[in-house]
Amino acid sequence: MNHESLAAGNVAVITGAASGIGLAAAERFAGLGLRVCLADLAGERLEQAASRVARMAPDGVDAVMAVPTDMGDADAIRVLESAVRDQFGRVDVLMNNAGIQPGSDIFGPADAWQEILRVNLWGVINGSQIFAPNMIAQSRPGLIINTGSKQGITCPPGDPAYNVSKSGVKTFTEALQHSLRETPGCRISAHLLIPGFVFTPLTAKGRTEKPDGAWTPEQTIEFMLERLGEGDFYILCPDNEVDRATDEKRIAWAAGDITENRPPLSRWHPGYAAAFKDFAGGK
Repeated sequence: MNHESLAAGNVAVITGAASGIGLAAAERFAGLGLRVCLADLAGERLEQAASRVARMAPDGVDAVMAVPTDMGDADAIRVLESAVRDQFGRVDVLMNNAGIQPGSDIFGPADAWQEILRVNLWGVINGSQIFAPNMIAQSRPGLIINTGSKQGITCPPGDPAYNVSKSGVKTFTEALQHSLRETPGCRISAHLLIPGFVFTPLTAKGRTEKPDGAWTPEQTIEFMLERLGEGDFYILCPDNEVDRATDEKRIAWAAGDITENRPPLSRWHPGYAAAFKDFAGGK
């Protein structure tokens, strides 16, 4: 059963909607009869995505709009919010999904760190802060779905700026849901989407065929819909390599670095490799 906000005639805004998980969400929402706004950087990809989504919508092009938007720019997000309300009258579902992962180094260029945080973290913060007040004022059920990452929870070495940005998304979304829950009369809930290994342009890294271990964006969205229907806040997605039990072990071990006073990122520390393997059941 789908969440009550995912009903025909309602309005969904998806950022990072020109490809990957965002595009899969836009197509699925349109197929359910929602009116859909796709937000992404200007260009042919966004135009093609909007045409593709319109083919899924019962009302065709009348139910779909595309707004070129830099999600790291708060003013651009304000323009987006106003444009959707002008055309569709309201917003019932906001999916803050836009993100970049160009790679980073702990002592890498400041500009790279700032751009990753500007898009991945501030895009979510600004999107939520700009859209939520009017969504709350509607006194209707609604959803804010923020796309996080397992890398923002277990923080594997290798891409620290991305990890920091997604850790921030997790913390912000937890605080957002608490605030929404405590707001009198508010019928909006926030949710953290935590994808597994998903084959998208962000993760393809030159590959043209999906690896066996990866899920498709469509599988990820189907899982998201299922868990939204169950009311989950943490939508922790498995994939074809990692099941939920393994994710739970990895997350518990990461938290244990604090409670057990181990070195940070001890999962990758040679002195703790055997202990982690035993804890995780060899995975």
